[in-house]
This record gives sequence, structure tokens and C-alpha cells, in this order.
Amino acid sequence: MSHNHSGSASVSQIAGKEIQLFFTSPIAYLFLGAFAAITLFIFFWAEAFFERNIADVKPLFEWMPVLLIFLCSTLSMRMWSEERRSGTLEYLLTRPVPLSKFVVGKFLGCLVLLIIALIITLPLPITVSCLGQLDWGPVWSAYLATILLGGSYLAIGLFVSSRCDNQIVSLICACALCGIFYLLGSPLITNLLSTQSADFMRLLGSGSRFSSITRGVLDLRDLYYYISIIIVFLCLNGFMLEKERWANEIKTPRHRWVKWATALVVINALLANVWLSQLTGLRIDTTQGKIYTLSNPTHQILDHLREPLIIHGYFSRKTHPLLAPLVPQLKNLLREYAVYGHGKVRVKFSDPTTNQAAQKQAVSEYGIRPVPFQVDNRYQSSVVNSYFDVVVSYGDQYKVLNFRDLIAARMGENGQLNVQLRNPERDITAAIDHVIKDYQSSGNLFDTVTKHLTFTGYISDSSALPKQLVTYRQTIQQVLKPIVKQSEGKLSVVFKDPSASTKLAHQIANKFGFKPMATNLLSQNHFYFYMTLSDGKHNVQIPLGNIKGHDFKRNLQAAIKHFAHGFTKTIALVTPGQASPYYRGPRYEQLTRYLSQDFDVRKETLDSGHVSGDTDLLVVAGENKLNRKQLFAIDQYLMQGGTVITAVSPYQLKFDQSGIQMNPHSGLLLKWLKAQGINIQQKLVMDPQNSALPIPVTRNIGGVPIRQFDMIDYPYFADIRSHGLNRHNPITENLGQLTVPWASPISVKEPKGMKVVKLIQSSKGSWLSDNTDVMPQIRGNQILPFTQQGKTSSQLLGVIVKGQFKSYFAGKPSPLLTSSKATTPKHADQSKAGKAGAHPSKPTVTSQLNQSPSSARLIVVSSSAMLRDEILQLTGSANRSRYINSLKLINNAAHYALDDTALLSIRSRSHFDRTLVPMGHQAQLFWEYLNYALAAILLIIIAIIRKIRRRSIMHRYQQLLDIQE
Repeated sequence: MSHNHSGSASVSQIAGKEIQLFFTSPIAYLFLGAFAAITLFIFFWAEAFFERNIADVKPLFEWMPVLLIFLCSTLSMRMWSEERRSGTLEYLLTRPVPLSKFVVGKFLGCLVLLIIALIITLPLPITVSCLGQLDWGPVWSAYLATILLGGSYLAIGLFVSSRCDNQIVSLICACALCGIFYLLGSPLITNLLSTQSADFMRLLGSGSRFSSITRGVLDLRDLYYYISIIIVFLCLNGFMLEKERWANEIKTPRHRWVKWATALVVINALLANVWLSQLTGLRIDTTQGKIYTLSNPTHQILDHLREPLIIHGYFSRKTHPLLAPLVPQLKNLLREYAVYGHGKVRVKFSDPTTNQAAQKQAVSEYGIRPVPFQVDNRYQSSVVNSYFDVVVSYGDQYKVLNFRDLIAARMGENGQLNVQLRNPERDITAAIDHVIKDYQSSGNLFDTVTKHLTFTGYISDSSALPKQLVTYRQTIQQVLKPIVKQSEGKLSVVFKDPSASTKLAHQIANKFGFKPMATNLLSQNHFYFYMTLSDGKHNVQIPLGNIKGHDFKRNLQAAIKHFAHGFTKTIALVTPGQASPYYRGPRYEQLTRYLSQDFDVRKETLDSGHVSGDTDLLVVAGENKLNRKQLFAIDQYLMQGGTVITAVSPYQLKFDQSGIQMNPHSGLLLKWLKAQGINIQQKLVMDPQNSALPIPVTRNIGGVPIRQFDMIDYPYFADIRSHGLNRHNPITENLGQLTVPWASPISVKEPKGMKVVKLIQSSKGSWLSDNTDVMPQIRGNQILPFTQQGKTSSQLLGVIVKGQFKSYFAGKPSPLLTSSKATTPKHADQSKAGKAGAHPSKPTVTSQLNQSPSSARLIVVSSSAMLRDEILQLTGSANRSRYINSLKLINNAAHYALDDTALLSIRSRSHFDRTLVPMGHQAQLFWEYLNYALAAILLIIIAIIRKIRRRSIMHRYQQLLDIQE
């Protein structure tokens, strides 16, 4: 093929001519079509896009480093080898034109062809954005990485082509050389080397650099790595062609200058990689939410370090192939902690399999032991004992994170396991926060108190108190003395007698709801015994609790922690069956474990009628059959200004051999919520936007009955997405998706002075049903779809109500006193009991608040099943992963309620939050075939554009001939 390159041709003209020559043959369109078809096949089939159920385009780019080797080698193979074969290269070498024009022109022509091939893949991310919340940052980063990686492969291919006179030889050699660059950083090579050598080889590998960019991190070091390869091989390309021009010439100083200039450019281009490797801050996190960048809450926690923080990573050189790529990612993130720690954070890495001292430390000090992984390859199957642990230590406190704490795995239908770091910054920062709080809690409580505190005892004169409370007051004063001294002026003590001041009695009644107490229902003797702790702006009531000195000290310390920073908060968790060791009902162990990562979780039964004084938050989960005493404990905790989080429903869920049963019920908790203005209707919400439910189906295949599980659309599993989650509240702001099973609609009365925040709402196509038969109907081998009934509208499923609540027991006798009355013998003289009521032998002392301060909050979700272990497992089976978004919701609500929002901004930044909208098999086929059709349409458009452009050129050429004639 002859090339008639003009001596005055510009770089753009040379590039345009190469593009034009490429499209002169139908093979060009077949080539682009083949590339598109292979890419789409890998995306939808090899990587099982719909089975992964993640709204990202990672499968599109995972194979790019390999596909680009063949694509770029094919594009570049003919560029110089055809010139050499046809004899036009000698013509170019004899022209007085800089060869750099031809080198750069051919490179740009190939690069444009590569970009055209990538444009054909653009419908894929657009499709994904229609099916889920696609993060476009990593998409554009991946396309940029693909162009740069492809550019480096093209430069290599052009260099090889300039040394060959045969296109096939050029193709094979270019593929081999590009393949070497790809393999340098691959696990195939790095697994054979030491840790330091493996890290160095990853810096040389084109594929290992590529994966860093495609995850959404634009690092100048990675970008320049590809640019340096382009510079080096384009310079070598031009230099080799220039040498051929000198073949019959006498060596001149210019020749030596070109040699030295080329050598300097190549050496400096390569050495710049070494210089840039020392710079860690030249990076841009393009992901939404900056999930690979240390956030401001992490910076704030690191800024408050008083002691050196040590982060020790224990990683084995040989580990499971799915964990190996995660090690460098995690190391890079840990180094970020050292950078932002400003000398207060030390990060080090050890391989206990080769370092005996590190192994001894890991086992003896931290109890870390290697985990056996089975590793299979084409030659053998073996077991590798591997370490994948991070230890965070501060002072004498430490926390260990193993691979189960750091990774998230998702299994596809084809058996392919997808493993990623779950949310490394959240996990590591939470561990740092945890050890700092544990360290501080072992010191002086007042070290982190910044304001002056006042303890106020609203206590009647001793003459009006029962005997036990007189002694208790003396005990309180004795406990307070050393604590006041320890505070060094930060705590003062005041005692006031409301019985002696009507004004004070009215004041505390209006402000706190404090009413006179009594020892039992028949007692005529009333008194005050209330205690508060205040910083002048906020007030915390110290509960009476058991009349013991150590109980008061514990409650006082818990109150002080409300005003201190850096202490782990305590959550009282109430779930069914906690009082009985023989309980066989629903379990909430996953909820307990998840909350325990950030809080001290204590399971409560509330049988005593009050919530422990050191409780910072009360969580009531599940179908609790509460009695009046337990409800009184919840009610009075809210009246004290606390926050109550509850997941409750007017239905009891039951699993048995016949399937799923929903039994209506109306417990005390529902009545209590209704009294607070929150009415949960006895209906079930059915949402057309829903998650799938796996149900067993027996099919007769070849005369053999086979039991299978089918995933069906299940309207009772409301799939809540962006429009249904409040994006202005930190509880749901970054949640992404939430499945609310068997939910009921909430209606809220908003009294004056109360604030209502809608958290969770179903889609506008939702409808209500009072049918308790929630099992899918099966006719033969067919599963009948659910049909819409009645009006459709969005339903409220989660709400926050804040303000001054009125007690459910206002104007009613305290259940604690009722219990006391019940214990009175039937033959006892009631009148005598009344006279003796002032000082019974074992009086029941209780305080009953009739209203709450404005700081009280109720957070309600109308699904009692969403936090059960088996329901979480059932919901996760649809996504083939561990489903934790329901747990995240409660965790976020806990941080929000405790005004501990430091970690809330990074709490929901995990990789698997962005799931696809639920869809059936036919819908999946539609989107897949649509992408094949769009790729074909783009090819046709490219062909039409080329044809129109060619006609335009021919028309101008004909006009030029007519003018010359």
C-alpha cells in the first residue's frame, strides 16, 4: 500500500490520513464490531453483570489491560511495517522533513481509532446509570486510564512495527512486549517474590497501575507512568528511524547530539517516576463521597491524638488470590493515616510467615493466628496459612481487624466470588476511635470536660423522706466529695428543697416534669428526690435507680460522660426472649454485633421498671410483648429527655412448615406510640419497586422431581431508593438502598412544638393490603404474580419525632406502685396500710415524669422483622451477599441520636451499597440486547459519517480539478 506523504504535511494531516486509510476497508468495521461484541460478552456473561447486582462498570474495565494488548497491537502493526514492505519508508527517510512529525502523526491517528472503539462502549455505563445509582467519577477515571494505557501500548506497537517488515511478526512481537509490561505487576509474578520486591514489581506493571485508576483514584504517579512509556517508546521509534537515515552518511556532531538528546529524554522520563514515587499527595479521589480519601472526621480524630498511635499491618506474601490485590490498596490507605497524622501516627508492615519476631508479637500480644486458605491452580491444590490483619494500638489499648472485618464478598449465580475492601476508612477510623475512647475512659473523667458542671439535688428535708432515702442522701454526699475534688473546680454541688418553695416546685414541674413522689399508692406522705447534672445549657437527669451508693456513682459517671468527649456510648438493646435461656424465637445477634463495633451494647429486659442510669440510648427491636412495667421504663426514659429507637409492626411474623404467616396483634408499645402521635396502621405496604424473595419450587425434569429456588418479585419487600430516603438527614443521607420487609404505613399527628422528620417512604406506586396471606400463590409450576389493589400512593415507613412528649402514664398510677399494692396481703387492713404507708418496711420509691424536655426524640421504623437474623439472611440471599443496610440504618440513627456525627459521613461508604433496581429475567434480556443494538447503531453512524466525509473530500477534489482545467 503506497503512501504519498507530502513534505509539508502536518501532524494532523498525517493522523487524518492514517484514520482514512483504516476505514477504507470493511475489515475496520468488522474489527470494531468484534471489539464491541467481545466487550459486551465479557460484561454480561463472563463477569455476570446482573448476578453481581452492583451498579458499576468494573466488569467493563477489568479485562481492558488484556484486550488492549491485542487491540493496540493490531492498530499499530501495519503503521511502519507496511511502509517498509511497500518501499515507501525509504522515500520518507530521504525527505527533508522531521521524522518526529510522522511518528507523532501515526501515534495520534492510532489513538483516535482507539477512542472511537471506546466510544462504542459508552452505552454500557449509560445503561447502568438507568438501572442504579452509578458513580460516574470512577467511570471517567477508567476511560482516562484506558486511553493512557492504550496510548502506551500503541507507542510500544509503533516501535516494534518500525523494526519489522511483516505485519504478523509486528503483531506477535508487540503483543509479547506489551504482555511483559502487564505481567510484571500481576500476582503470577508478585506471588513468587518477597514483599518489597512484589511492591516494586507492581509499580512497573501496567495492569496493577490500571486497577488503581479505575477504582476512582487519579494519582499523578500512575498517570505519568503511562505518559513516560509513551514518551520513551516514541523517542526510541524516532531515533531508530533517524539512524536508518544516517546509514550511508558520515557521522556528524548532529548525530551525536541526537543520540545524547534521545538518551537524556528517555533517562529523565524514566527517572521522573522514581522522583514522583516519593510524593503521596498528588492524587484526586473522583468517587462520589470520596471513599478513597481520608475524610474530615478522620482528620479531626487524628488531630486530637495525645499519644503515639501505632497501626501495624500483618500481611503474608502468599495469600488467597482474591485477597492479594487488596493488600496494596490497604497499605496505601494506611500510609495516608501516617501522612495526615503529622508524626503522631506510625504505620509499619510485617510478614509473620518470614519474620519470627513479628509472628511472636502477633500471637502473644494480639492473639493473631494465620488463617488457612485453600488455593487452587491448574497444577495443584494446596492450603496456605495467611495473615491479613491490622492492629490499631493507642497507649495500653488495642483493637485487631482481620480479613472478616475488612472485606466484603458477593457470590454470583455462576459461582464467581467478588471480593473487595468493604469500607476500609470506616473500619480503621472506627477502630482508632474505639481505642482512644477506651484509653481515655481509664483516666480522669474530667480531662475531656470543657464546661463547668453543676450537680443539683432537688431533695426534700430529711424529716419528709423515708428512712432508706435519708441514708441514701448521706451516701450521695459522701460519694460526691472525692468526685468534686477530682474535678479540680469543674463540678459544683447544690441541694434544693422544692417542698419548702412553691415557686421552685412549679419551676421544676414545668421544666423537668418533676412531681412529688410517694412510696406506694396509699401513702399520704409526699416528697422530692430528683437529681440533675447541667452545664448551663443542657440538663441530664440522674435516675434514682437502686438505693445503693455504687449505683449512684455509676449513674453520676454516666451523666458526666454526656458532657465529656471521647467515651464509648452505651446502648440498651431490648429484644424478645432475652429473659429466657430457653427462648427459641427470632434472634438479633447480627444487630448486636454490628452495634458493638461502635458502642457498648447491653441487653436489657426492663423487668425492674426502669432503664439503667448509664444508658445513652434505648433501642427496642422486634415483636416485644411488653408488660406495663416494661413500657413504663421506656416511657420514663423518653420523659427524661432520652432517645428511643424502635422497629415495630402491628403484625407478628412466624415461619413454619406451611410458609410465612402474619398474625395481627396490638401490643402496648403500639398503643404507647399512638399516644405519642405516631399511629402505625394495621395494613401491609406492597410496593412495585421491591426486592426479590427466594422460594422453593419443585419441578419435574425428565421424570425426576427437583427442588429449586426461584427469585420472584415480592411487593412486601419494599426496595427503598434515593427518592424514598431522606437525603437531608445523616441517618439516610448516604444509605443508598434499604429493604423494608412487611412494613406498615405510619401516620403522624404533629402537635404544636413537635418536629417531624420523614425518613423513609415507599414509592408512589405502593398500595395497602389487609390480607395476612403473604405467601406467593403457586399454580402448577407457575408462580402467580401479585396484583395491585386499591389506590396507589407513597407511604411513610420511617420517621423522627422530636419535642416535648406527654407521658402515657400521666394521670395514671405508676405500674411500680401498682406492683407494690399487689404484694399487700388481702387480709391486711387497708386503712392501717395507708397510715403506715409513709415508712413501709420495704418501700418502693419511684419518680414519675409526666412530660419530657424538648430534647427527647422518637425514631420509629414500621417493620419489626427487618432486624431479625433470618430476615437479614433472606434479604441478602437476593443479592448473594451479607445484607447489612438495615443494620446501618440503626447504627446511623444511634450516632445521630447521640450527636456523634464524626463517623456518620463515612459510615455508609461501602462498595456494595449501589445495587441495581430489582428486575426480572425478561427485563435483564431487554437491557442486554439493547446494548448490542446500540453498539451496532454506533457502528452504522460511524460508517455514515465516514461516507459523508469521503464524499465531501471527493467533491472538493473534483472542484479543484475543474478549476485547474
